[in-house]
Amino acid sequence: MNPPARRSLEIDFFRGLVLIVIAIDHIPGSLLSHVMLHNYAYCDAAEVFVFLGGYASAASYAGMEAFRGKPAANRRFLRRAWEIYRAYLLTAFLILLCGAALTSLHIASPFLGDTGWAPFLHHPLSLLTDIALFKQQPYLSAVLPMYVCFALSVPVIVPFAERAPSTVLFASLALWFCGPWLADALPSPTDGGWAFNPFAWQLMFLFGVLCRLHPASNAFQASRAGQWLTALALAVALTLAFIKLFIDTQPAPGYMKQNLASLRIVSFVTVAWLVAQAVRLQWVRPLAERLPGVVMVGRQGLVCFIGGTVVSMTIDAAMRGAHVLALWPARLLGDVAAIGMVLALAKLAHDRKAPRGRTVPMRQSTVPAHGVNDRRNGRRER
Repeated sequence: MNPPARRSLEIDFFRGLVLIVIAIDHIPGSLLSHVMLHNYAYCDAAEVFVFLGGYASAASYAGMEAFRGKPAANRRFLRRAWEIYRAYLLTAFLILLCGAALTSLHIASPFLGDTGWAPFLHHPLSLLTDIALFKQQPYLSAVLPMYVCFALSVPVIVPFAERAPSTVLFASLALWFCGPWLADALPSPTDGGWAFNPFAWQLMFLFGVLCRLHPASNAFQASRAGQWLTALALAVALTLAFIKLFIDTQPAPGYMKQNLASLRIVSFVTVAWLVAQAVRLQWVRPLAERLPGVVMVGRQGLVCFIGGTVVSMTIDAAMRGAHVLALWPARLLGDVAAIGMVLALAKLAHDRKAPRGRTVPMRQSTVPAHGVNDRRNGRRER
């Protein structure tokens, strides 16, 4: 029997960091959001989140398949899809409650129209049914239906990607290219479709799967070819940052994110390669060890995503209700409060799970975000 599964400290750290950034980015008055990735690149925390989701899913499936067998791995991801679906319903419910609170307090928040509270008042049963069927996806809950689809696809994608990575990659590219047209088949009451088109975003998820199953070796990354790739990635990232900061200063149309535009893919790949080099050079692990709270957020991902949604809306409502949006100290205080609340939520979720105990202790391992370690080592990240 293979050795017990182990977690990656770096992956958990990046997942936690991304979840905190997502919470901050969705506070309209946030001060820290001005230094986040989306201001310097054509991608943002969403790409990182989906990529890491694919990476961790591949590691989890491969580890469970090796340790407990394929049927157990398949059942785990069927249960995972159900867990994400329940999390989606809970998130949608909490967003509706936030909409009710904003309405009753007469707070003019930009979130209000996306909470679904107004149509709920007129057609409650119809709206709840539409939410359950993914036809309506209130605000930040919109990313979770895509994850339900991804979790269901893991038992098919991961074994196929292990055997024929090139075939899977080209099939994924073809699906991404046809994504805008295939989106019409998704349940949606409007022509706009889902906020995250799963036919397009599956490409980012697959990138994560392939990077875990077929990683670039340390030797290649440190070779002359790898160094040239690093120089090229740095040049592209700096060029895009310059364009973003000084030329294309207006926000990109929503459909570019909805359908994962090619420019976003290029931007993400360059950033991901540079981050992979930082991990390889052991620059990330010491930072992760000094910030265990962020690592804990990554390990309580689903809970912190749901909580982060409520946190961002609560902080924004509080600042608007206090009429302090024009004061930068208050905006910074709001960011600090949001970070503290997400960290506290992760600690609470961890402490609630701790008494249950684990039959197999989870040990930390060094697995770079780009996926440098061998895929046959039986490790997984959840």
